Formats: sequence, C-alpha cells, structure tokens
Amino acid sequence: MRSDGRRSLRAVLAITALALAVRLLALGARIFHWDEGRVGYWILRYHETGEFAYRPIVHGPFLFVVNDWVFSVPGLGASDFSARLIVAVVGGCLPLSAWLLRDRLRDTEVVALALVLAANPLLVYYSRFMRNDVLVGAFAFAALAVFVRGLDRGDARYLYPAAALLGLAFTTKENAVVYLLCVLGAGALLVDHRLYRRTRDGASVVTLVRSEWRTAAAYRLASWGGSVRRGLGLAVAHSVAAVVVFVAVVTFFYAPRPDLWQALAAPGRLPGVVESATVGSWETFFDLWVSGSHQSHDYLPFLYDYLETLLFGAPFVVLFAVVGFVADGYGAADVDTPGSRSLVAFATYWGAVSVVGYPIATDIRAPWAAVHAVIPLAVPAAVGVVTLGRQVRTAVERGRSRAGEDGSDVVRTLRAAWTPSAALAALLLCGAVAGVVGANATYTNSTDDDEAGEVIQWAQPENDLKETLALVRGVVRVHDEGPDVLFVGTHAPGNPSDVRFHVTDEGSLDQPRPGGPSWHTRLPLPWYLERYGAAVTSTPPDDKTLGSDPPPVIVAASWDADVVDRQLTGYSRHRHDFRLWNDEIVVFVEDDALDRARDRGYA
Repeated sequence: MRSDGRRSLRAVLAITALALAVRLLALGARIFHWDEGRVGYWILRYHETGEFAYRPIVHGPFLFVVNDWVFSVPGLGASDFSARLIVAVVGGCLPLSAWLLRDRLRDTEVVALALVLAANPLLVYYSRFMRNDVLVGAFAFAALAVFVRGLDRGDARYLYPAAALLGLAFTTKENAVVYLLCVLGAGALLVDHRLYRRTRDGASVVTLVRSEWRTAAAYRLASWGGSVRRGLGLAVAHSVAAVVVFVAVVTFFYAPRPDLWQALAAPGRLPGVVESATVGSWETFFDLWVSGSHQSHDYLPFLYDYLETLLFGAPFVVLFAVVGFVADGYGAADVDTPGSRSLVAFATYWGAVSVVGYPIATDIRAPWAAVHAVIPLAVPAAVGVVTLGRQVRTAVERGRSRAGEDGSDVVRTLRAAWTPSAALAALLLCGAVAGVVGANATYTNSTDDDEAGEVIQWAQPENDLKETLALVRGVVRVHDEGPDVLFVGTHAPGNPSDVRFHVTDEGSLDQPRPGGPSWHTRLPLPWYLERYGAAVTSTPPDDKTLGSDPPPVIVAASWDADVVDRQLTGYSRHRHDFRLWNDEIVVFVEDDALDRARDRGYA
C-alpha cells in the first residue's frame, strides 16, 4: 500500500502481462457464438473478395479491416484464435491506461485500477470474444485517459493520440455516440456537483463560474504559449489538427473497398470516397439505429436484465465503486486529495449514466452491454479497493499493538486484526478472484452452467460441436463432386412463418446484405463452412426429401432428425445444443467419407 511511482509502474506492467496471458490462453478453445459467426463470415467474404461497404447491422468496420490483416499473417490465417486476437490484445492492454491517470490517483489506486480492469469477469470473458464492446470501451476510456494526461501535463500534443483513439472507438461500434452522451451527462452532473459544494457558503453561481473559467483558462493558455493570446491561437490550431486526425482515422476505416485504393491512385475520386465514408456512413447509421425500430422496446425489462448482469458479472466492481465514491467524497480528506476528486466523481457519474442509458440504446438483452458501465466504474472501484486495503492494514497494525511483542504472537495478532472491515475486504477480494476463475471455467462449458445466461448471451452453442465440425472439415476435404453440406430446411414447431436453414440462393450471401432470417438460423456454422471451402445447399422447408445420393454432411433441426435418419444408410448422428436452451441440431456424417478423411489424416 506504499506510494512508490516506480514500483507502481512495475505493478501495472505485471498486471497487464497477466491480463494478456489470461486472455490469450486457449483463446480459440470455445466455439464461435452466433454473433461471432455472423460477423466472422462477412469478414471472410471481405478477405476473399476485397469488397467492403459499411453495413451498420454488423457494426463498425474496425474488425473487418484489422482481421483482414490478421488473417493474412503467415502461420495465423483465419481461425477462432486469430479472429479474437485483436480484441484480446486490446482488452489485455486496457490496464495500461491506469498509468495515464497517475496525477489524479494515488499510486496504490493506479495499481488497483489496473487490477480491476484486468480481472473483472465480464471484461475477461468479452475480451475473449470477437465483438466490438470491449474495443469501443477500451478505446474511449484510453482516449479520455490520454486527454486527462494532456491536461495534467499542460501539453496540447496529447490531443492527437486522444483524437486517434476516439476515432478508433467510432470505427468499432456505433454506440461510441452513446459514450459521448454519457460523458456529457456525467460532465453536467460533475459541474452541478462542484457548484453545489462551492455555493453552500452563499457564493454566487455566476461569480464562481466566471472565476473558475478565467483562472483555469487564462493559466492554461498562458502556460501553452507564453501569453493568453498566443496560447489561444495554439489551442485552436491543435484542436483543428486533432479533428483532422479524428476524421482521417474514421475515413480510412469507413471508406468502401476497393474504392479507397482506387481513389489513392486517382486523387480526383478521393472527395467522393471521403463523403461516402463520413456523411454516407452517418446517414446509413442514422436510418438503421436512430430512426429505425431497433430501440422500440420496453425499458424496464431491459434495465432489469442489465442490473442482473452487473449483479452476477461485476458485483464487486459495483460495490467497490460505491465504497470508493463515498470514501472519496465524504470520508476524511487528506493533504493530496481534499474532498471529492473530479476524476472519481466523473467516472462514477459516467458509470451511473451508462446503467440508466444503455437499456434504452441497446436493441437486444445482451450481457455484453454491461461492459460499458463496468469500465468507468472501475475508477471509483479502485478507490474502494484501496480504502478497504487501508482498513485491513490499520486493523493489522492495531492487532500487533494489542498482541504485543511486535507481532511475534501470530495467533493473537490475527485475532485482534480480524475486524469487520478486514473480514469484508477479504471476502470481496476472494470473491473477485473467484469471479475471474468462474468466467474462464465456463468459457468452454457455457451451456452446462445454470447461471450462464446472466453473463453469457443465449446464442452460444455447446463446445462439443467443435469436435463434430473437425470431422466435417475432414469430410469436405476428401469429397470431390456435388454439395458437401446439406441443410434440411424446416419450420419452427407451431410457427409456419419461422423458416430455418433454407436459403433459396446461396450466392446471394457474397456481401453482408439481408440473406433472410433463415440463413441466420445456421449461425455460427457458416463461419466454419466458409473456412473449410464447403459447397452448401439446402432443401425447402416443406420438402425434406434427400434424394438417392445425399451429400456426406447433413444438418437438421432436432425435430426433423428421425425423418432424415430414415432416408439415410451409413451415416452417424451427432446431436448438439445449438443455443444455451431449447435448441438442438443433429449433424449426420457419412461413415465412408469419414473413413477416407481419416485415412488421409484429415480427421
């Protein structure tokens, strides 16, 4: 608990190294989630064709562009591991951002912040998931940390990396706009918080605002340029340049391909590409996510699910955050931090606004949305960890004093130190560690966990399906003529309008445009079948006739399994949970084809 900058830096680096190790260990072990399979399939199509245009339904272009590069790295290629790699690296490096806030937090709080960002189960799990939520949260938080560092150092050059990081946040997911709204809301609460504290003695609000603005702005501008006028000019110039950096990052990622490369060779086309990447992307985003119907849902059920996820996935972050906010704002002030610190209050308000706001912004009930509240709440949680740590240290010191002999009587010392505060701190810390272990234990066993639905989204297949897919891959490699995989089209029981597995034209799926809800019911299998180079077809939902020479792999819903089985000879059945609950598929694999694959070492 001592304050030592060099030791704190070493601790942050060690925590970051461990965070990366935890996220990279067996990263490809879990089968793809439905959403991973959807986005992964379209990334494969872009990787193969070089054609890309922004489609808001699959979110920002960051993963498309970056994973296209990752898949091109010799020795990696396209796999479950490589597809999740960039998310794991960004999530694992997130604890480093704590070091940027060292002028606003005690050294011990910096280390605690790094630890919370490294160890929270939600952040661990969704850093091992090819999805944009950890990316947008990490980039936005890092952008704020860099900006705060620039303010603390009086160095406007920090605006450029902050602008670049904010631009990256906008390239990952559209809810970067929600981040801005949450930050504005937290800022408004912080201003009100500060004004309330300073007007309790009867001072005028207007006088305080003018005084604060004149003093802070004049000092900062003068420190930048030697005078207020020159400092103002430099501030405007740096701000404009930072906006250019932001727009450049957004344009590069959102620009359609191959139009961008063609425009670089013919600069006359560049304005049109820039307009498409900026104005065109905004209009497309607005039409779907703002003026569309995705947010047309009841608020309270979404809020309930959001709070339930926080309860199961981040209870210690929430509890520590409350402790930290109260201790920082209303506890005994010390010389370094008199009263509530702006950063701690701001992060608390940011997290609170996120809890209230995200059930409105999100379109489905998904546990990953809670990540956006956990990240800002990590700041007051770190303060809470240190506060309880102090309580433990104080209790131990008092115990030694009561036990006498400078702690030589170990039993008496521990008994005297075992105060309610020490017990609470030990309980919370042990619980936090258990949460991380639990999140990783269910990583490849999610469908067997009774509480999985609180942290893991519903559309997660059981991991045993990967073993069957390994057989399918081998069979595809030895099969030469005709379709390799046949999906048996079907209707959901009791719902004739719910068509599953059947796609009329498989060639319509070359680009991320609506392929019909029936194609989505195949996910995440298209990600794997596309990687295997499988030729895929399907039967109409009202005709389950397989013919005299069916393909070597047949996929059917569980309720059609017996009908399919009666038409087959020499096929083995593999039944699997296709979602967390009440959704099963059966994969039929031809025995002769599987034997040929094994003879060649493919299965």
